[in-house]
Amino acid sequence: MSSPTSGSEPQPSAVSPQVQRVALYAVASGLTPLIPVPFLDEYALRRVREGMVRSILRERSFSPPDRTVTVLAGLHPREGSRLQQFASKTALFSLRLTWRKAYRRLATAIWVKDCVDMASVSLHHGYLLQHALERGDLDATTLATEDVPRRVHAAIDAACKELDARPVNQALRRLFAGSRLLLSELTKALESWNGAPRTPLEGEEQEVASLAERLATAMWEERGYFQSLESLYARHFQTR
Repeated sequence: MSSPTSGSEPQPSAVSPQVQRVALYAVASGLTPLIPVPFLDEYALRRVREGMVRSILRERSFSPPDRTVTVLAGLHPREGSRLQQFASKTALFSLRLTWRKAYRRLATAIWVKDCVDMASVSLHHGYLLQHALERGDLDATTLATEDVPRRVHAAIDAACKELDARPVNQALRRLFAGSRLLLSELTKALESWNGAPRTPLEGEEQEVASLAERLATAMWEERGYFQSLESLYARHFQTR
């Protein structure tokens, strides 16, 4: 990254506040697939995403109805039906008994990808929700109903689908692949899963905060990417 040429340019060490605000929620979203109980992981993800939306709106003193929060958080962030998710997770655990070594590689790859996908969705949606608020697309009046929030969410969704997310996803993959927390939880799930919900590890909050800080720093290196994302959102919002 080149050095700044004027005092008005952002310093390399300065991280976008928009990215900082959503990095923690992105990491938390990315850890929800580690809950080895079908449907409970989906519930945890929904809670994290709705918490992110409420936090972003609360910073602007907005308190919309619960239904509006649900709309902005997204109703179905994962691909595939819940039945497919249940079948795939259950099948992986049954494979463990037959091909332990091959299963471990396969399950680890699938789980890390799921973690990356969930973190990426929350990061993109949280960032663009803040951008929509800065543009004035949402205010106290429009948040009281579902019409404009649905337009905003649809525009966010369309922008995210149009832009190639590989730069962000690669950074997330490196982050999660090197996480002691993620690797420890994967090991427990692969070797001794008994169907019970996961118990938070000692020092987990500090690890999550550290991951979020590193994520925010890495994402700031991709600020050109986020500027493109903002432009796509604006175009899609105007056409809806």
